[in-house]
Formats: sequence, structure tokens, C-alpha cells
Amino acid sequence: MTQAGRRSTIESLSNPLVKRMRLLREKRHRRAEGLFLAEGLRIATEAREAGVLPLWLFLGPEGAAHPLAQALIDATLAGGGEVVDTTPAILSKLSGKDNPQAIVAIYAEPKTSLADIDRGASPIWLVAERLRDPGNLGTMLRTGDAVGAGGLILLDESTDPYAVEAVRASMGAIFTQQLVQARWEDFLPWLRGGPGQLVATWLDGAEDYQAVRYAAPTFILIGNESQGMPADYAAAADVRVKMPMLGKADSLNAAVAAAVMAYEVLNQRRNR
Repeated sequence: MTQAGRRSTIESLSNPLVKRMRLLREKRHRRAEGLFLAEGLRIATEAREAGVLPLWLFLGPEGAAHPLAQALIDATLAGGGEVVDTTPAILSKLSGKDNPQAIVAIYAEPKTSLADIDRGASPIWLVAERLRDPGNLGTMLRTGDAVGAGGLILLDESTDPYAVEAVRASMGAIFTQQLVQARWEDFLPWLRGGPGQLVATWLDGAEDYQAVRYAAPTFILIGNESQGMPADYAAAADVRVKMPMLGKADSLNAAVAAAVMAYEVLNQRRNR
């Protein structure tokens, strides 16, 4: 049985818990604590609906008074978390923003590995190689949620998915999508150990993305925003595809390319 949580009030900026949670804006402290921060009632509600509850829930006066907040408060306390009534100044300290959201929630970082993935759980998976921009990462998670993907696999030295900016950009999808961080040399043997078609977005010698028939589960591989993916990564894919570029630009934004591909795979399955 889960021990019931507690409710407290913190009004001092020098409070030890505030000082500790404020450091979660930095990657090294997130990793050391195994915690991350999410702002706003909407994202916290998305998490609750996905079955993920905060360990600490900081509420300003406006946040506590919102009609949707009570369900979040009740769930946090029932799950053994701590609800902290606090001030806008402390919320600003935690979030690093002058105009903070009325709710800041602290969550345990999931420890999901390739071995934990059930590839048959979804016909679509997104794979990003050296993704650098947290906004792109959040958008890919939102796209994955929209198309019913299983999750996002981040390869090599990608941006931290639990940075405040990435969590905010995901609009709650970070709680609905599985998220795995891995290296290419581990990912490829894992992929070849079971069913899965690896599709790389590529230019040279690639097929039109609508001319290919995609097999489930489809793993859509998107390269780095500025450099694309290494040639040997593309060569290891089952199929390489490209989207028509009719203007002067020679490539799409990484998150946009992932969305175009994901919806093409989804639409092929819907039209069968």
C-alpha cells in the first residue's frame, strides 16, 4: 500500500527543498537526482491522466484555486507525493522564468532501455540521431503521441529530453511516449534482433517517400538538424526515402520531416 502524501507550505526562498529543486534546471543535477521539472497545470494533468504522478507538486495561489487542480492535488497525495503551497516568487525561482506557471511539478526520471521496449506495441517508432534542439525533441514527442507511435529513441549525443525546454515543448507527450537514450552500436543489433523496418530519410539514391510500402513496426530514422545522419547509418537502413523539395531549401526541419514521415506511415495503414 502506498503511504499517503502530505501537504505543506513554503514561503522562504532559502528553504532547502526550494534550493534543491531549483538546481534541476541544470542537467548534471537532474542526472544526479534522477528527477526533472515540468511546468503548468496542463502538462501535469496530462501526466496524471497517463498514470504518472509528481513526487512534489508546487502550487501558487492561482494554481491551487484552478478547478482542475484539485484532482491533481488528490492524486499526488494519494500517490504518496508532497503538495507544497508556495509563492509566485518561489515558482519563479524553480522555473527560472519571470512569469512562471502557477504549478511546477517534480517527477522521477524514467529509466527505460532498449530491452524494455515492446516493439509490437505500436506500428510506428521515431528514432532521432544526435538531435540537438529541445524544441524539435518536444515536437517529435507530440507527433509520436498524435500518430499513436510507441515512443522516441534518441541516438548518440542528443539533447537532454528532460530539460525544462524539451518537457515544455512536448506539451505532456513526454509522459505518453516511451523515451529511450541509446548509442547506434547498441541500437542496430537490438533492432536486428527482432521485427522492424528501419527507414532513413536521405537524399542520394533514395526512393520517394510515398512510393515505399512500409512494414510494421516501422522505425523512422531522422538525422541531425544541420549535418544529417552519417552515411553508414543510412546504408544500414532497410530503405532510404526522400520528400520532394520544390523550393530553394534543400532540407526540412528535423521535427517536420519526422511528422511528414510518421503521417505517411499512418495513412498507409489506415488506407489498407
